[in-house]
Amino acid sequence: MGHKYSRDEILEGAVRTAVEHGLGSLTFGRLARHLGTSDRVIVYYFPTKNALVTDVLVAIGMRLQSVLAGAFPTTAEDHRQMAAAAYPALADRAVDPLFAAYFEACGLAAAHVAPFHEVAPRLMSAWVAWLAEFFTGSHSRRTREAEATMALIDGLLLMRHLAGPRAADRAAEALGL
Repeated sequence: MGHKYSRDEILEGAVRTAVEHGLGSLTFGRLARHLGTSDRVIVYYFPTKNALVTDVLVAIGMRLQSVLAGAFPTTAEDHRQMAAAAYPALADRAVDPLFAAYFEACGLAAAHVAPFHEVAPRLMSAWVAWLAEFFTGSHSRRTREAEATMALIDGLLLMRHLAGPRAADRAAEALGL
């Protein structure tokens, strides 16, 4: 029959599969073949593709947050200070595959592909709420600064993926980061 996988082992395999082959190609069958098990084992822990994709995106987000948490100051004055602290930690080849999966999810969400168009906005809201905790002031101000931080970081990292690291580094320098 093969190895009996735990939910965490299956999720880790799903993250690896998504990062290596893309989120769009993440299926129960492909993941089962990658793990050497039956797709019924996958479905036992993740009854729908939506559940699997959601948990994969959350796991990727948690990994990215752990990279960022070490780079961020306890509190930041504004989005520029936060982006300046984050960019060097994120402009790392080791993190690039995680961001490639993140940007793929964003593209699929923008194209209204299920389940990405449902999951991505919730994840973006969770990221903004997490980032807002690093700022001081009113809830409205912290939210605006968190959104601005996301816009700056995402723009730079998208440029890194599409135009290359040097172009993104030049843009970060021009932005004063």
